[in-house]
Amino acid sequence: MKACLLQSGAGIAGLHMAELLVRNPEPHEIRVQMKSAALNSRDLSFARGQFPNPAAHPIVPLADGYGVVIAAGQEVSRFKTGDCVITSYYPFWTDGAITAEKTAGSFGAQFNGTLAEEIVADANHFVMAPRGLTSAAAATLSCAGLTAWNALFVAGNAPPGARVLLLGTGGVSTWALQLAKAAGMYAIVTSSQDEKLERSRALGADATINYRNHPDWQNEVLRITDGAGVDLVVEVGGEGTLARSLKSAAIGGTVVVVGRVTGGGAVAIEPGMLIGGAKRLTGITAGSRQMLEDLVRFVDINRINPVIDKVFSIDQARAAYEYMATSKHFGKIVIQISA
Repeated sequence: MKACLLQSGAGIAGLHMAELLVRNPEPHEIRVQMKSAALNSRDLSFARGQFPNPAAHPIVPLADGYGVVIAAGQEVSRFKTGDCVITSYYPFWTDGAITAEKTAGSFGAQFNGTLAEEIVADANHFVMAPRGLTSAAAATLSCAGLTAWNALFVAGNAPPGARVLLLGTGGVSTWALQLAKAAGMYAIVTSSQDEKLERSRALGADATINYRNHPDWQNEVLRITDGAGVDLVVEVGGEGTLARSLKSAAIGGTVVVVGRVTGGGAVAIEPGMLIGGAKRLTGITAGSRQMLEDLVRFVDINRINPVIDKVFSIDQARAAYEYMATSKHFGKIVIQISA
């Protein structure tokens, strides 16, 4: 079968096509013909050698993927031939609280991922795909969609009517916007580009902030909320934005850190801001299979169609990585593997 291979730290230039042997599934495994795979910022980190505990040899990259079951082992009861499935980001985290053991490995980082014509893996490492989405759209749930779900409804515990601040318009943030609006929340979106803010408003954003025009954008958040601040910040920037996110949060508010796309080194946090404001700062990493199954049901019920910025073919995989590195995308970047 045709697959892409990449070694951590080799850079985008290290991504290359290869022919891999196909094997039959073991009794507990399924064999999946992959249709689409989606890129995430973690995949750029892997290419740059910045992802923790990567495989020491070239592997098939990417964690997000959608495909069709073409064979199932005799002990498999969760799926049958012809079922449409998506990968579970952390295959060993089925449910319950996060542990080191449950998050010890993920697709496209510690073992082979989704950028291949076929995958053979344990049936418990997949969930049934949403019914109403294209293969490209369904491929975006496993990492970005799941992270947004966890940030809003699990770690963030945001109820309908909550005020949420979403930084940027990448995959997690656009997913969070769509989920937040479907759940009846008030959403504020930041970006450096007015065109992206206009597209965010078309998706339902209640207020937008161009942080190039407003470098102290936390003051704009406070102005928009009449000085109260937001109940929840989905923080994707990391060191470069964290201090402003904390200032944007309301008394009793929560900042959920899901990424660090801005970098910037160490950041000083004033304990008094957390104590006096009774604010909560927490970090998350994707989520469990149970959370992903909850997300799939929510997407089906609310007919959410995730935003796809651009679709590349598997032969254009390197171009897809390069495009993501420009940060020009609005929503998700997908690689079509087969029709």
